[in-house]
Parts: sequence; structure tokens; C-alpha cells
Amino acid sequence: MNAVARILEWPVDVAEENQLAPWPPALWDSATLARVMKGEASSEFAVSGVEIDSRDVQPGDLFFALKGETMDGHRFVEGAFAKGAAAVVADRPVDGPHILVTDTTEALERLGAAARERARGPIIGVTGSVGKTGVKEAIFDALDRGSRGDAHRSVKSYNNHVGVPLSLARMPARARFGIFEMGMNHAGEIAALTRQVRPNVAVITTIAPAHIEMLGSMEAIADAKAEIFEGLEAGGTAVIPADSAYFNRLKEAALAAGAQVVSFGKARDADVRLLDAVPAIGGGSLVTIDMGDRRVCYTVAAPGEHHVINSLAVMAAVRGVKGDLGAAGVALAEMGGLPGRGARLQIDVPGGEPDVDGRRPAQGKALLIDESYNANPASMRATLEQLGRTPAHRRIAVLGAMKELGSHGPDYHAGLAGPIREAGVDFAVLVGEEMAPLAEALAQALEEGRHSGELGKSATLPLGKTVPFAHCLSVREALDALREFGLERDDVILVKGSNSVGLASLVNALDKQEG
Repeated sequence: MNAVARILEWPVDVAEENQLAPWPPALWDSATLARVMKGEASSEFAVSGVEIDSRDVQPGDLFFALKGETMDGHRFVEGAFAKGAAAVVADRPVDGPHILVTDTTEALERLGAAARERARGPIIGVTGSVGKTGVKEAIFDALDRGSRGDAHRSVKSYNNHVGVPLSLARMPARARFGIFEMGMNHAGEIAALTRQVRPNVAVITTIAPAHIEMLGSMEAIADAKAEIFEGLEAGGTAVIPADSAYFNRLKEAALAAGAQVVSFGKARDADVRLLDAVPAIGGGSLVTIDMGDRRVCYTVAAPGEHHVINSLAVMAAVRGVKGDLGAAGVALAEMGGLPGRGARLQIDVPGGEPDVDGRRPAQGKALLIDESYNANPASMRATLEQLGRTPAHRRIAVLGAMKELGSHGPDYHAGLAGPIREAGVDFAVLVGEEMAPLAEALAQALEEGRHSGELGKSATLPLGKTVPFAHCLSVREALDALREFGLERDDVILVKGSNSVGLASLVNALDKQEG
């Protein structure tokens, strides 16, 4: 009750609030834009937003005409103005208000740097092999609640060499907190991003074999993630996973950067330590943690141990910027899964509950777990484990290929056979050529089960049932396989794979279908 009361009071320093009042609604004015981007303004104007995609332009936006390998944003300047852009940034004169620069990409980076320079509050950077977007969103939700809407974060997965400066450029001058996600698939990329973000708190969620094709080893992945500490501001804090096999490696990198290290996890010496997590009424987990000088109890709405552990990183980061832990607890309790990252959808399927006359309605409901945005071996195992804990009439797993695993790919894919069996999956749909080793492992288990005469006992999948499956090369084939299998009332369907597999379209198709 005390935590909730604090949140409802919205404590704000009166002098500070008065100081904020004169800020104009404009995000940037033309004079400032020309100065920080080293360009020339065609006229006086002000903008309220920044955009790089003409399709997403809103009235008042500043549109950057970026040039890529195959696309030139200058082709869409007219369309941006038609949608209400207040001005554009271009490398050639255009009809309409604009800032003329020599290179639009460099101009965006300069604007991002200017936004970081004028920031008045602490900045948090988040990276990791798994869970960085969810952790970033939870930190934002917590700090936004406690600051009356004065927190800013990168939206979607804007975490690369364009998304990070864009997200910085969108940060209002009055923002009390900034939270930015950083991603990579090559060494050196996070180093460049963190020097733009210059975080006061840097969070690494976990180290897992994502992008191992590009980096070659788990140690190299850990080193690439640890680059985030290179941009830490003086006196900054590094939040790192105590349970990781690479904890000492991360800690050494953080200390070398002059950071104060805060660890989180189940380890006995973790600074933010998980004491207990039990199922909560209505789903999720009731979590108790030890933060050294206090114990905190809160609810995590998203089910699964991986979300529980991620919540510890959220708490550590919020405390690291002197945020409200009560607001963080409320945020975690109310934050469900994000689209493509754990969203839970009730979909229509044939066969509802019989009515009083014994007639079965045309429709029932099944639970669809949407994890279609990303996948690597660690997140696959964690999500399958949670699927096994989810009450269901039947469990169906639609699993897309895991990308960027290189020569390790066949073993990592085949290695999912055990977690699939342990989750009690009744039917698996495997999508993509890379899933062939897993299909072979499941097929071998089926054959061994037939030969043994005892369905479910096999060397490949010991101590559990064999799993019927379909191996498909396209999303369309996967949909056909599901329809042939026949979804029923109270089924639970997990959909997970790398984004490039395109399983989001399968989720959309299932969500729109009528039973």
C-alpha cells in the first residue's frame, strides 16, 4: 500500500516543476537544427518529431532523407510533406522548409549527439542476447510512471546505427530519464552505439548464442556485449547477470571501464538476489528479492522464470537512477507480453463448450503465445519450458528456424528435441530448411518408439512421449499443417522463430480466423 500511495502522490519538486513550464511544445527549432547538424536552414520553423520513414510521418515531423545502398530517401520528400512534415533534412535543395547538409546520416548522428548533450536526467543503456526489448520497456514503464510521463525510450527495436541516433534525436529536452536499447551482430557495433548513448547505467540481460555465426564463440559474444561499458559516464553503473557463465568476464570489462558493478540473479552473492518466485493468482509470478538493504515483493505479469530473472535487472536499473521501486513493481505487475515477444492472444477455434442442451457451439477459444519476433537457443529453451508449465488441452509448438548460428546451427536445432519432449508438446510444426536436423531427431525418436513397441521410449527422447511433427519450408505450409492437425478448444499454441522466417504472418492469420 505504501508503494502505491507514493506513486499516486506524484512527488515533484515545485521549483523544478515551475522551471519546466516555459518549455515550448517544439522538439527542435530551425536555428538549433542548423547549428548542431552543421547545415543551412531554408527558413525559420520548428518541429515536434523526427522520422526517417515517410510512411510514418506525422504532422509537425522533421523527415530525414537518408540514403542507403538501394534506397534514397530524397525520393520520398514530396510524400513526407504531403503527410504533414514540417521540414526535411536533405543533401540537396528541395521545395519546402529544409535543412541542407552534406550527409543526412551524419546529420542524424549529430542531432542525436546534441540531444544527448542537452539531456537533464540519467540515461540507461540496455543490451543482451535475450530479453533486451522487454527489459527496456519495463524500465521505461517504471520510470515513466514515477516521473509523470517524463521518461523517454527507443521504440520498437530501434537499436542499430540508425535507430539509436534517431531515438536520441526524438528525446525531449525536458525528459527526466532516457532508456535506449543497443543491438549488434558484429564486434565493435555496440562500442559505437554506447559512445552515442553515453549511459549512466548499462544493463546486460544475458549472454546466449545469438549471432554466433558472426562472432565465432560465446566468449566473443560476451566481449561484444561488454562493449556497452565503454560509453559509460564517469561513476556509471554496470548491471550484469550473476548466473551467467561469463559473469567474471563481464565484471572484468565493467571494472576496467571504471563502473560500479551490480549483479542480479539467483547466485547467493548477487547484489539483487532472487529469494522466491511462486505462481501468482491470475498468472505470472509473485517474486521476492533481496536488494542488500531491503527485501522487495512484487508481481511479474509475464509467466516464466526468464521474465522473473529479467525483472531483477529492471529493479537494479531503476534503483541505479534513483527511480521509484514501487512504480517499478506496479509496472511489472501490469506489463503483459509485447507483440512478437510473448503476447498472449485468445483465438477462435472450432468446438466450444457444450450448452445446457448438449449442443456444441461452433467456436471455442485457444491460447496463442506470440514469440514470433526473435529466437536463439536460449530463448527457445526458456519459452518451451514455460509452454510445458502452461495448462492446456494440447500443446502445439510452431517453431521457426534460428538464424545466424553458422556451423553451430545443426547441433543447436537438433538440441531442441529434448526441450520439446520435456514441454509435453503434442504436435510440432517446424518451419525452415534449418529445422531439418530437428526434424531428423524427432523422426528418429518416432521410429525408435515404433521399434521398441512402447511408444514414448527412445534413445533420442528418453523418458517421455515421442512427438508427432510436420516439417514445412514456408509459413503457408505451416498454416496448412495446423489446419490439417485441427486446433481445438483450450489448446495452447506457441509460435516462435527468428523474425526473418515470417511467423508474424502466421500469428495474424490465426488471430483473424473464425472457428
